[in-house]
Amino acid sequence: MRLLATKETSPAWIRPVLFLGLAWNVFGVFQFLQTVNGSVGSLMANGLTQAQAELYTGLPIWMHAAFAVGVFGGALGCVLMLLKRKAARIVLGVSLVSSIFLFIGDITQGVFAAFGASQVMVLSAVVLIAAGLHWMSGTRFKVVPA
Repeated sequence: MRLLATKETSPAWIRPVLFLGLAWNVFGVFQFLQTVNGSVGSLMANGLTQAQAELYTGLPIWMHAAFAVGVFGGALGCVLMLLKRKAARIVLGVSLVSSIFLFIGDITQGVFAAFGASQVMVLSAVVLIAAGLHWMSGTRFKVVPA
């Protein structure tokens, strides 16, 4: 079984992983849009407590910006990798940094305290996936059609 690619080929798992990364980030885009466009009432209708909904609607703009750059950048970066564009490395790097800022914001703005361990696990997964995608963009994998 071949885990590393040569310059001529890529492992079979690269394209499916990129499509999963793209799907993950598109889901993140929908989460972002729901959060940024939500009111306390609409967020509560989606299962948040009043305190959680008020926390989300009161987050500073830099947190919304970090969320947006993280998920839109992650989606764009996956598309760029699928198109074999070198710019994917930069875009996915910015997405990773934004995800780290969002993680820090969740700590400092009380999001982890309000939502508990599940939010810590989800945002930890976000950062790890962003790091993995960024790592993939820096390897010598040549993404080619099957």
